Amino acid sequence: QDQLVESGGGLVQAGGSLKLSCKASGIIFNMYTMDWYRQAPGNQRELVASITSGGRANYARNAKDRFIISRDNFKDTLYLEMYGLKPEDTAVYYCHAKGTFGGKVEYWGKGTLVTVSP
Repeated sequence: QDQLVESGGGLVQAGGSLKLSCKASGIIFNMYTMDWYRQAPGNQRELVASITSGGRANYARNAKDRFIISRDNFKDTLYLEMYGLKPEDTAVYYCHAKGTFGGKVEYWGKGTLVTVSP
């Protein structure tokens, strides 16, 4: 009964693309701002992109113009389209939900591994 389950990771060559998905269950999806984070070995977990329930998106500098975050509130699913992948994009990508209703409520997925070969 995991609330967030990521999928779509894999091995891709530099310059390639991937589309990640995060399926939410057991939460009122449109009450949450959704985020993609990533964590590479030896690094801290970092925010990649965020999207509000209404579809307003924000991106980290190194993701802007290469990554596209989107959501389908009827499918309770978050997406991350990634283009022009670089070896430094290699990381475990995590889906994150943050409540917008005043409480300190958040959920994390277990992550999906993206490996970009040079």
